[in-house]
Amino acid sequence: MSMTTKDIPAPPPRVVLFLQGPVSSFYSDLAALLEERGHRALRVNLCFGDRLFWRRPGAIDYRGTRPEWPAFIAELLDREGVTAVVMNGGHRFYHKVATAAARARGIRVYVTDFGYLRPDWLTFERDGMSGDSRFPRDPDDIRALARDAPPVDMQLLYPESFFREAVNDIAYHTSTVLTPWLYPGYRSHLPDHPFMVYLGTGLHLLKVRRSGPKVDRHVAALRTAGVPYWVFPLQLEKDFQLREYSPYSDMKTPMQEVIRSFAANAPPRARLLIKLHPLDPMLRNWGRMVRRAAIKWGVPDRVDFLDGGMLAKALEGARGVVTINSTVGIWALRAGLPVVTLGSAIFDVPGLAFQGPLDRFWMEATTPDLDLVDAFTRALARETQIRGGLFSPAGVEAAVLAAAERLTGT
Repeated sequence: MSMTTKDIPAPPPRVVLFLQGPVSSFYSDLAALLEERGHRALRVNLCFGDRLFWRRPGAIDYRGTRPEWPAFIAELLDREGVTAVVMNGGHRFYHKVATAAARARGIRVYVTDFGYLRPDWLTFERDGMSGDSRFPRDPDDIRALARDAPPVDMQLLYPESFFREAVNDIAYHTSTVLTPWLYPGYRSHLPDHPFMVYLGTGLHLLKVRRSGPKVDRHVAALRTAGVPYWVFPLQLEKDFQLREYSPYSDMKTPMQEVIRSFAANAPPRARLLIKLHPLDPMLRNWGRMVRRAAIKWGVPDRVDFLDGGMLAKALEGARGVVTINSTVGIWALRAGLPVVTLGSAIFDVPGLAFQGPLDRFWMEATTPDLDLVDAFTRALARETQIRGGLFSPAGVEAAVLAAAERLTGT
C-alpha cells in the first residue's frame, strides 16, 4: 500500500530555549510564532534587561551565581526536553557553558548576531560563528556549496533605525545597572561600565558629524593625487570578534604591529589610513597613540588617523585593507580589494584573503578571485544568514519568519 501525505507522521514539536538575545523584540516575536505553530518556547532571564525584552510567558529568572550556572542549565535542558538553544553571540560566559551542555546532549545550538552581510542581514548560524563557524574554508568546498545557491540581492530592503537601536540599548543596560538586587549573581560580559560607554560614544558621534566632511575631502585629495594608500579600520575593543577570535585582547597591539609592518615594507610613497570605528567610546586617545606609533616607526608623515568620514569613500581608492576579522573585510572583497586578516575570520580563505604574513601583504597582495567571492557570498547567505533586521517592524517580521524556517523547517 502506498503512503499518502496524510499517513506521514508530523515531526514532534520543538522545544526551543532562548538565552540572552539582541536588544530587540526579535527573540520574543520568534517565540510567539513558534508557539503559534505548535512548538514550545522557553527563556532564561539573567538580568532585568533580558526581562524587559521578553514581555511574554515562558521565562525563568535565574538569580544564582556563575559557579551555580552549569548545574542549573544542565538540569533545565534535561527537565524540559530542550531540542534547540538560541543565543546572541556564543562567547558570553553563560552562553559558553550552555553550549557545552547542549552539545553534550546532542541539542542543536544556534548563534545570532549582526550579519556578515550588511546592512539588512542577520547571522543565524548553527554551532557558532566567526572562528567557531562550520562554514568551509576550502575554496572547492565553497564552490560546491554555492552551486545551487541563488544570487544574493544586496539591495536594501529593511532600513534600520539607529535611534531605536540606541534607545533599546540604553533601556537594556540602564535597567540592568539600576536593579542589581533582582539578579544578584549576574555578571555582565561587557568590559566597561555602560554609562561611561554611552557618554563617550555620544560625544564621539557629535564630533564625527563635524569632522566627517573634512576627512572625506582629505581622502578625496589623496585619491585625486594618485597616492597609493591602504586602509586599516579599527574594531571596537568590546567586540568578541577581537577578544575571542584573534591573538589580541585590545586594539593598541595590532595597531602598533600594522604601523611597524607598513613602515618597514610598504612602498616609500604609500600611506596608511587608520580609521576609528564611529561607535568607539573614546576611552582611549587613539589619535595620540597612532601619532606616537607613527613617529616611533619613522613614518609620521605617511600615517593618517581618520576620525569620521565615510568608510566607503576611503575604500574606493584603496590598494588594500588590513583587518583583524571585521565584516569590512567581506565588503572590501566584494569591491575587489586585496584583504589580509590578523585574526580568525570566516573569509580568510585562499583566493579571497591574502594568505601570507602581513609584512609581505604591502607588496605581494593581489585582488581576490571575483568568481570565488560570488560563490562565497551566495553560500554564506544561504548557510549562515537570514534577511531582516532588529530595529524596524518590517525587518523584525522578516527575520522572525526566516528564523522560524531555520529552526523548524516550516
